Amino acid sequence: MAFPPDATLADAGEFGLISALTDLFAQGPHVLIGPGDDAAVLRVKTGHVVVSTDLMVEGRHFRRDWASASDVGHRAAAQNLSDINAMGGRATSLTIGLAAPADLPVAWALEFAQGFADECALVGASVVGGDLTRSDQLVIAVTVLGACTQAPVVRSGAEPGDVVAIFGRQGWAAGGLAVLGRGFRSPRVLVEAYRRPEPPYDAGAVAAEAGATAMIDISDGLLADAGHIADDSGVSMDIFRSAFDVAEPLQAVGSALGADPLQFILGGGDDHALLATFPAGSVPEGWHVIGEVAEAGDDGPRVTVDGAAYDGPTGWTHF
Repeated sequence: MAFPPDATLADAGEFGLISALTDLFAQGPHVLIGPGDDAAVLRVKTGHVVVSTDLMVEGRHFRRDWASASDVGHRAAAQNLSDINAMGGRATSLTIGLAAPADLPVAWALEFAQGFADECALVGASVVGGDLTRSDQLVIAVTVLGACTQAPVVRSGAEPGDVVAIFGRQGWAAGGLAVLGRGFRSPRVLVEAYRRPEPPYDAGAVAAEAGATAMIDISDGLLADAGHIADDSGVSMDIFRSAFDVAEPLQAVGSALGADPLQFILGGGDDHALLATFPAGSVPEGWHVIGEVAEAGDDGPRVTVDGAAYDGPTGWTHF
């Protein structure tokens, strides 16, 4: 369905927009019933079904003056696909809820949906349904379903003696956010990293097959998310500063802001790199060891940097 370039959601109507959005989402062979009925019906062969939900609220998680509709679509899909990846699984299906002002341009909604669909295509996942409603604020809610062909990797399995390893780019999105927050658009590579993360979608299953004892995607911050593993596993973790090579763009932003560029790596989220623990000697190719797991001390589980409490930002807080 085609709309005039200046059409708004109020002009299109709920069902007109739903029809246009549905046309953008191809359905995989596992989809028995896709968008259009009361619920989708999916074919599950073997293994475990895994499910996750995330919200994005305009002004808190994204800004339309900082990122295009396509960028927001890519980000919304990526953060959900990454959650399944962090369990050692692969996403198969997603639903989207969109609450939006009536004067939101239809063009924005369709561009958002196309970006979302393009990100899903990277892992072969299908958008199988969703919901639309009017709201004073733009809110995006996504639920993702996936499958694990082996036992899912949870946050509570880290053991003393394990090593801590990372896979994927880390700190770049935080550097881009810092740049945008000060009204700049360069270094461009950092801004683009914030706008469109590049999760390592193939690394989760590889880690699970290699015997990862715990795993999480870095969405809130490396130290914050390491803390989730430490708390759930009842262990302490120490991260080594020397394990990180600080990329030149991060050094440039740190110098411009008078800040330690390592803070973007240790405290930054939204790159959706994977953080995992492995028995020593079991780290698969491509993973980079950045720390070690030890027994919790008298003060309980905690995360340290080079054996001491870290006094910089540790990550995103939601409330």
